[in-house]
Amino acid sequence: MIQLLQTSWEDRFRICLSLGRLLHHLAHSPLGSVTLLDFRPRQFVLVDGELKVTDLDDARVEETPCASVADCILEFPARNFTLPCSAQGWCEGMNEKRNLYNAYRFFFTYLLPHSAPPSLRPLLDTIVNATGELTWGVDETLAQLEMVLHLFRSGQYLQNSTSSSAEYQRIPDSTITQEDYRCWPSYHHGGCLLSVFNLAEAVDVCESHAQCRAFVVTNQTTWTGRKLVFFKTGWSQVVPNAGKTTYVKAPG
Repeated sequence: MIQLLQTSWEDRFRICLSLGRLLHHLAHSPLGSVTLLDFRPRQFVLVDGELKVTDLDDARVEETPCASVADCILEFPARNFTLPCSAQGWCEGMNEKRNLYNAYRFFFTYLLPHSAPPSLRPLLDTIVNATGELTWGVDETLAQLEMVLHLFRSGQYLQNSTSSSAEYQRIPDSTITQEDYRCWPSYHHGGCLLSVFNLAEAVDVCESHAQCRAFVVTNQTTWTGRKLVFFKTGWSQVVPNAGKTTYVKAPG
């Protein structure tokens, strides 16, 4: 988990989104609602950035039988929840709610809000709080996670941001060697490599870093299609590099 906290928010969100999709699949499986009795992080693996269950040996399909709500207490180390007992004698939604609260306590609470784009924080906090209180089911949780993905991928989360008036000179087919600085979280441990939606966001990031004097837009993209950009302390070593574009801060 500590290693995951050192990755970019975009990658951590991908893990949570894939977990939300997994829980939706388990809740609506052909066998019925499936619960994972062992939800510790070691029971999962990352495959191409998405969370997968290593095995289903600890999965259970049957809902808990009950005679009254006293039989429908969902117990966790920090707190308990009491669920309804249906007329058919089953605890309503216990499998789904067990999965959801475990997703909250092992993953969402650590990975979702930390270093997220500020405009997305209210929605992410709502998701974390709703899963922590079990006020939502899996369907609503996944719908809200998909909404975050839409806002992030489309750039709508930037609508309320003000564009910087700073001017940058464009140098096509070039890059800057060295002149790196570290930022966090970064896709590159020795430099400041971040994802941006567009050029305006890259300028805003550079303007927000005191040491930034230039940046290089690479030809690489993240899983959401965002450009990866290296932010630099200067531009004294600009060299040709096809497919990359350097932007240097104009004097004055």
